[in-house]
Amino acid sequence: MNATANPQIFSGRQAGFATAMMVNFLWINASEVWRYFVIIRPLLLETFPGQAGIAPVTLPIAVSWALWDGLLILAATQYYAMHLRAYGHSGFQVVLSATAFTITVFGLLWLAAVNMGLAPSLFLWRALPLAWLEQVIAALITLWAMRPKSP
Repeated sequence: MNATANPQIFSGRQAGFATAMMVNFLWINASEVWRYFVIIRPLLLETFPGQAGIAPVTLPIAVSWALWDGLLILAATQYYAMHLRAYGHSGFQVVLSATAFTITVFGLLWLAAVNMGLAPSLFLWRALPLAWLEQVIAALITLWAMRPKSP
């Protein structure tokens, strides 16, 4: 199909998914950066005082966080879109999908970090609820963007 013959690039579900990706890109990036600088970094610096290389703010770290956020946004938005399509567009499904995604991604990540002594156990109690709230909002964004449209 020729792009000039059909100027509308996205239609229907594709447009909803593209909207969800764009809005989730803004939301999740803002949430991740806020959580890192307000919760995670101070907790790491407090747990490992004076230890070199803990929570540095450098270009390589920023690049790795950009990759993490990109993968997170794509995985979360795709997961929510598939879950909501399969199980329905409801608040219950939003909370269920966000809970499953948060436990799978963040729960495993932080549980492993705590078990290896790379993070304090407070991570699980301080950062995980905020990650869950971030993902509930991302799932709501996806629900809003991909809601069935009336003809």
